[in-house]
Amino acid sequence: MDFLAGFLKGIALSIGAIAPGVSGGTLAVIFGIYERITETIAHVFRNFKNNVVFFLPIALGGGFGILIFSRIINYLFTDYNIEVKYLFIGLIIGTFPTLFKQANRKGFKYTYLIAFIITLGITVTFSVLNSKVLDIMPNSNGGIIQLLIYGSVIGFGTIIPGISASFILMYMGAYELVLDSIANINIPILIPIGIGFVLSIILFAKLISWLFEKAYGYTNYAVLGFAIGSIVPIFPGFIFGFRYLIGVALFILGLCLSLYLSRYEKIK
Repeated sequence: MDFLAGFLKGIALSIGAIAPGVSGGTLAVIFGIYERITETIAHVFRNFKNNVVFFLPIALGGGFGILIFSRIINYLFTDYNIEVKYLFIGLIIGTFPTLFKQANRKGFKYTYLIAFIITLGITVTFSVLNSKVLDIMPNSNGGIIQLLIYGSVIGFGTIIPGISASFILMYMGAYELVLDSIANINIPILIPIGIGFVLSIILFAKLISWLFEKAYGYTNYAVLGFAIGSIVPIFPGFIFGFRYLIGVALFILGLCLSLYLSRYEKIK
């Protein structure tokens, strides 16, 4: 993966981290870099030089994407919610053939489907909860502990496919606070959020990397369940109308683009 490709993928992952209903982990799966990212974060000093070469452009793209696109993404998901969601669904579905091939790379067992069904069920259940407003922390005044928790939530949603950190932050009444802090580069708020994010990322990356090493097939099918289930919470339904027709066109565009990118990565 060259620098530009890694940088662009980092931007895409940052969009998944801040866009409502989208999972950064799912986008990492889409781009075929999920397993490598978790392994790199979990074992950063193992083959350190190669890890830096791989991860640096992704990290730079992620930071750039969050700083530059935080307000744009919020605008798009507010005013063009339907169209953008159809595009993301197309991108996700287009990766399914490649994901299944990757999951079966070391063979297939029917028991793998248990992990798939469990994670699919978790994601669908989470999508049902999305329709309910959970006022966990109604007074989101930005205390240190709360900010650490918000950062941990973003890390969790970034590393676990199918889980939208933005939705969780909305439940906690913290999404606007976090997004405004990022857009305006509010350092006193961003520092504890960043600490919580990093700690969460490292913890879950080590866990998932260990699972890939010890139970490759089960872990991949669990990731598949998360990825497929992630379609449910972002599907905006369909009504015959101009915006939905545009959405369908964007769905086809995203599907074709995703299939093309999958073939491109395979060739490289």
